[in-house]
Amino acid sequence: MDFGFTLKPDHAIGRVISLTQQAEAVGFRYGWLFDSHVLWREPYPLLTLMAQATTSMRLGTCVTNPATREPSVTASALAVLDELSGGRMDLGIGRGDSARRVLGKPPTTIAHLEEAIHVIRALVEGRPIEYEGTLLKLEWSPGYRLPVWVAGYGPVALRLTGRVGDGAMLQIGDPDLIRWFVAQVRASAIEAGRDPSGIRVMAAAPAYVGDLAEARDRVRWFPALVGNHVVDLVNRYQGDDLPAALTTYIRDREGYDYRHHAEVGSSNAAFVTDEIVDRFCIVGSVADHVAKLRALAEAGVDQFNLYLMNGNEEEQLEIYGREVIPALRDSAPATP
Repeated sequence: MDFGFTLKPDHAIGRVISLTQQAEAVGFRYGWLFDSHVLWREPYPLLTLMAQATTSMRLGTCVTNPATREPSVTASALAVLDELSGGRMDLGIGRGDSARRVLGKPPTTIAHLEEAIHVIRALVEGRPIEYEGTLLKLEWSPGYRLPVWVAGYGPVALRLTGRVGDGAMLQIGDPDLIRWFVAQVRASAIEAGRDPSGIRVMAAAPAYVGDLAEARDRVRWFPALVGNHVVDLVNRYQGDDLPAALTTYIRDREGYDYRHHAEVGSSNAAFVTDEIVDRFCIVGSVADHVAKLRALAEAGVDQFNLYLMNGNEEEQLEIYGREVIPALRDSAPATP
């Protein structure tokens, strides 16, 4: 299993760099940044600094969207970052949540997302592509291959991932739900004539090693964040199209304040029970973390992306590097 980490860009710039360097030193292979430019700092200058401060870590957005950022602009930024980093950029992309909603705008469509993936990938890789009636090519692009991770839980988004994605970016740490999502992606890949084993699977969720009650409270914000996406899905799909384990927990949800998005102690999380925290996140002792991560690997996960925004970040990186990552080094995901 690979390990990544995600920061929301609200730290001082120097701390972003020091956390990135520490993460690479202790065994994390991927570094990701949230992209919500009004709530937090602009990610692309930070990705530039992270690329300069590392030697092998792959870097990317978790996640961007094609409505806040026009696809050719995203492609140009990633191509430059590939040039700077020696080809170490990945793209995490979805329909958009906080970056769009704080502007008073809804997420974009799956059709727009799919078109944008083709455009960004082609341009970064130095290939010509027609977009909105004009033939485009970044003549200067170094042409590195761009892995694209597609974020989304709904049946249509999962089918899109199976058709065009290099990876599925699943923002949840529940092995049973991961199995359901992975089955949807793999079925779509087979239908599209692709090898399903070639699509990587990421589980992205907060993790905190420590006293169970404290750890739960530090990550309780996360199921509330996931609830934003679930509400959107419930409004778009019939009940039978979605697993009840994903949808029933939002019954007591009473709205969401984006001023407290991804925030420890957020009032948004008042409805989130300990049982939901334990399902969606990874909490407790080192042994608890190792056992949960092994269950995720058995469900098909290739990369665990630790949402590193729960306090004591340096200590948590040190524990993961010393005790958790070595225990999972030989854990392989379940094959189709």
